[in-house]
Amino acid sequence: MKTRFFIILFIVLATPTIAEAQCAMCRAVVESESGGKTAEAINNGIVYLMAAPYLLVAGLFYFIYRKMRG
Repeated sequence: MKTRFFIILFIVLATPTIAEAQCAMCRAVVESESGGKTAEAINNGIVYLMAAPYLLVAGLFYFIYRKMRG
């Protein structure tokens, strides 16, 4: 059970580094610059900000599930 939890946790934490996302304003600013490092940093920041609430809700549901199960 613990190994399964850690595997899922690893996948969830590794996903933000794989995924990419951009809002319209960020994309316009990044396209006007010539460096690729800025675009990558903005993508990572957006994905991390997006992932945090999902991790918190998933943790909440996990603890509720454990509490209800016994």
